[in-house]
Amino acid sequence: MFSKNRHRACLVTSALAVISLAGCADGGAGKDGALRVSGSTTVAPVAADAAEALKADGLDITVATQGGSAGGISQLAAGQINIALSSKPLAEEDKAAHPDTDFLPTQIGADAVGVIVTKEVADAGVKSLTADQVRDLFEGKINNWSEVGGPDLEVFVYDKEPGRGTREVLDKYIYGDEKAPPPPESGNYAIVGGNLETRNKLESTPGAVAPLSTSFVEGRDGLAVVTLDGIEPSPENIASGKYPMARPLYLITDGKPEGSAKKFIDYVLSSKGQKLMTKHGYLTLKEIGK
Repeated sequence: MFSKNRHRACLVTSALAVISLAGCADGGAGKDGALRVSGSTTVAPVAADAAEALKADGLDITVATQGGSAGGISQLAAGQINIALSSKPLAEEDKAAHPDTDFLPTQIGADAVGVIVTKEVADAGVKSLTADQVRDLFEGKINNWSEVGGPDLEVFVYDKEPGRGTREVLDKYIYGDEKAPPPPESGNYAIVGGNLETRNKLESTPGAVAPLSTSFVEGRDGLAVVTLDGIEPSPENIASGKYPMARPLYLITDGKPEGSAKKFIDYVLSSKGQKLMTKHGYLTLKEIGK
């Protein structure tokens, strides 16, 4: 897990607050002169800080998080935004669904998805899980934490909605190339959206477990990141690919970026922009050898 001096997740709310989080369904991308950016709630804090910094150069930028990574990709294809924020690689399904869009992803760093549990569960013995155990938890086959060495406490699963980058990383880890099964019919299972919502649910529900960017857990004393198959999400393990739920972070455009879009992406790739990756608990391109 990232060291605490790298990030405090409570900064996310203030970072997003300084930028207009207006929707972009009306007016189309850039018709009112604004650069429109939307998508992943993981990438959004970096985008919001970059947008605030570029205001000094006269750029008008709106940052939104409608529908996560998949939402951003769809909005880009529909011409509603200029840049999609994505915490997942473009899939062949994305390209097939939008054949007229010339998707051009630009990687800006890397992140780790963690399987997050409450401190009560971790302190009672659940500090590491295998892929099989994670699968059985999310499929509703493990209903009590005592079944995996934890307390006598019911499991409550918060899963991400389909299309979220975090969900796709989790599914890849536990199912590989196989299709994930339908959600379990259980009163102890619920679907959540963005990272902040997920964290709030985890903190307010005894026995909860959810997939969440590890950066959003920094400084949250009531939550813990379990190791996966004995491997922790350390910067070294993320950079090497050893940690099984590491993922790249992207800014995606329709074709080669120009004008304000190019200025925005160039800023995020610059030394100042890459410091924002560190601020929010992510790895820079340099740290992952890019």
